[in-house]
Amino acid sequence: MILLTGATGTVGGQVARRLPAAVPVRLLARDPERAAALAGPHAEVVGGDFEDPASLRRALTGVRSALLVTTNPLTHSHDESFLTAARAAGVGHAVKLTTLSVTEPDATDLITQWQRENERLLRASGLSWTLLRPRAFMSNTLGWARSIRAEGLVRSANGTVATAAIDPRDIADVAVRALMDPEKHTARTYALTGPAGVTPMEQKEILGELLQRPLKFVELTDDQVLRGLIARYPEPLAHALAESAARGRHGSKAQVEPTVAELLGRPARGYREWAAEQLAEFGGPAAG
Repeated sequence: MILLTGATGTVGGQVARRLPAAVPVRLLARDPERAAALAGPHAEVVGGDFEDPASLRRALTGVRSALLVTTNPLTHSHDESFLTAARAAGVGHAVKLTTLSVTEPDATDLITQWQRENERLLRASGLSWTLLRPRAFMSNTLGWARSIRAEGLVRSANGTVATAAIDPRDIADVAVRALMDPEKHTARTYALTGPAGVTPMEQKEILGELLQRPLKFVELTDDQVLRGLIARYPEPLAHALAESAARGRHGSKAQVEPTVAELLGRPARGYREWAAEQLAEFGGPAAG
C-alpha cells in the first residue's frame, strides 16, 4: 500500500493520477470528496489531518511507502506527527517534497529553514527516505491567468531574471519511481529543475505566442511584491517569499540539473510544453 499526502495539491494530485491502477494507493485528505474526484476509482481515500494523530495512525496502517507533503512553514509539528505515526505503523519508506534552496548557503528565509529542519527530522526518523528538491514550479505562473484573460497583462518582479522552473508533472513522475521502488531510491536526494532557465519576460512571450495575441509586461517593485504577498499570506510567510524572490536576482535559481532526464530517461518538460497544456487557464483553447 502506498499513502499519499497532499493529494489535492499541485504535486500530490499528479502522483495519484500516475500510479498504476494495479498498485494499492490510499489518499489522506482533509477533504475526502475532493481527493476522490482527483484520484480515480482505484484509490482509497481516508479523511485525516496532520493535527490529528489518531487519523494518521489509521491512515498509515498497512502502508509500505508514503509521500509526505506539508505546507505550513510556521510549524514542524506536521512532519513530526506524521513521522511518529509512520514509524509506529511500520512504514518502510517516505518520499519527502522539499525545496532546492536548502542547498544554498545564502538562503536563510523562513521557508528554506523550515524545509531544512523537515529534512533533518526525516533523516533522523529511522525510516528509509528519498528527498525531492524541486526548483520553482512552472504552475506558479497560473497566478497571471486572471490578468492575462482580463487585461492581456503579466505583472511580475524580476522580469529578466531566469529560473530553471520545473513542470510539476516531472516531479510527480520522479516521486512515483521513488514510491514504487524504495530500495533503489533510499537515502537519495534529487535536485529537480526544468531543462533551461527562463525569465518571466520569456514566459510572457511564450504565452503570447500560444494565445496568438500580444501580452504586456509590468515590472513590480519590491514594495508592490511584498504588499501583494501580505494580502495573501501570513506576514512572516510573505516576507520569506519576498526574500526568496530577491535572492534569485543573482542568478542562483537559473542552474539546470540533469536529474530529471537521468531518472526518467527523457528530457525534462520545457515551459512551452507546460503552457500549451494549460492554455485554457490563460483564456486560450483547451489542449486537444
